[in-house]
Amino acid sequence: MPVELTEKKLTTALPVHLVASDGLDAAGLAPSSIAWASANGFSGEAGRTLVVPGENGAVAGALFGIGNGESALAFGALARALPEGDWHFASAPAEPELAAIAVALGGYVFTRYGKKPGKALRFALPPGVDVARVDRIADGVFLTRDLVNTPTSDMGPDELEKAVRTLAVARKAEMSVIKGDDLLTQNFPMIHAVGRASVGAPRLIDMAWGPKDAPKVTLVGKGVCFDTGGLDIKPPSGMLLMKKDMGGAANVLGLASMIMAAGLKVRLRVLIPAVENSIAGNAFRPGDVLTSRKGITVEIGNTDAEGRLVLADALALADDEEPQLLIDMATLTGAARVALGPDLPPFYTGDEALASELAVASVAVEDPLWRMPLWRPYDAKLLSKIADINNVTTDGFAGSITAALFLKRFVEKTTAWAHFDIFAWNPSDRPYGPAGGEAQGIRALERIISKRYA
Repeated sequence: MPVELTEKKLTTALPVHLVASDGLDAAGLAPSSIAWASANGFSGEAGRTLVVPGENGAVAGALFGIGNGESALAFGALARALPEGDWHFASAPAEPELAAIAVALGGYVFTRYGKKPGKALRFALPPGVDVARVDRIADGVFLTRDLVNTPTSDMGPDELEKAVRTLAVARKAEMSVIKGDDLLTQNFPMIHAVGRASVGAPRLIDMAWGPKDAPKVTLVGKGVCFDTGGLDIKPPSGMLLMKKDMGGAANVLGLASMIMAAGLKVRLRVLIPAVENSIAGNAFRPGDVLTSRKGITVEIGNTDAEGRLVLADALALADDEEPQLLIDMATLTGAARVALGPDLPPFYTGDEALASELAVASVAVEDPLWRMPLWRPYDAKLLSKIADINNVTTDGFAGSITAALFLKRFVEKTTAWAHFDIFAWNPSDRPYGPAGGEAQGIRALERIISKRYA
């Protein structure tokens, strides 16, 4: 991990003094530090770091602005702003564990293609912070970011399967894969149809972990490793970030990593339909009718709405087990971004208790989520004149809601189901992470699952 967090007291650690907005005089600082801050125009504004010099030009410590206490994730800026070495908080942050998570996340750098690692920092945390928990959350987020950041040339269906296998081996999980034409013989026709035009064979990756008699928690992630849009091809601008269209798979793997590292008392199952939506003579077409695993026939109104097709077959399989909790995550619609932007993923559920838990957890761990409605009157927008349903609407309205309603048809037995329409990407640098692949919703979900199944 780029930033090493420790519960030990580091004798060489320098202090980070927390300064509220316009709170220099109340921060208990030496007069020389106050004078230095004033000379540099530092007044405790949120997220700003000011290194304080000591004798002979050595570093004596640092000041960190906490503003009015708006966001604990702002502490992530310390990972990039502090000089290398050992550090500690001169006084405990209001939310010490979340501040520690932020510092860990802020130190992330994607180094696979030559970018230099971040600074070597050690941070001694306040008493009471569970460093092991902070580390496993950071590890899960970093796994997600690494997978999303990797281009499709190195993260196609084959490589995504290898990534799952690596995690399974590390955590002693079981794993099986249904691949290529075996998808047809084992009744996953929509996964096969979406991925059959790619040189990388489509597949359903199935990982299981934990005692078989434990409560069942199933995670389903959209693993479209690249999305050209199919025959309804995207314009170049729409294709530029499509390496991240497996962000749902990356996020459920990050969450699975957290769950397994914590040793939670669950029977965890992870299902990832891994495909590439490519163009070839055998690509599925607009106007085709596909028969899903569940037997529902689907008219293809647009081949660029492929994610819901592969998820539908995987959700139908997951629903057969009636897990106590079923979560699916997908970079599913541009409509969700239009409605809520890149930072605020919508989620959909008919389980009021789960919705309430998600609302509380998302605020508690600063992992933004917003509930959107499964508005039944919009179901009619998915009607087809020749099949049971269409995969898109004709008017273009309520795109994220109608996509969720499409998926809901494939979950009949499981009451605690939630669908997350995530972006999986930071468009710009944030204190807690650089521009690029991002984990969304999984820290909130980790909090809920940990409380339910500790």
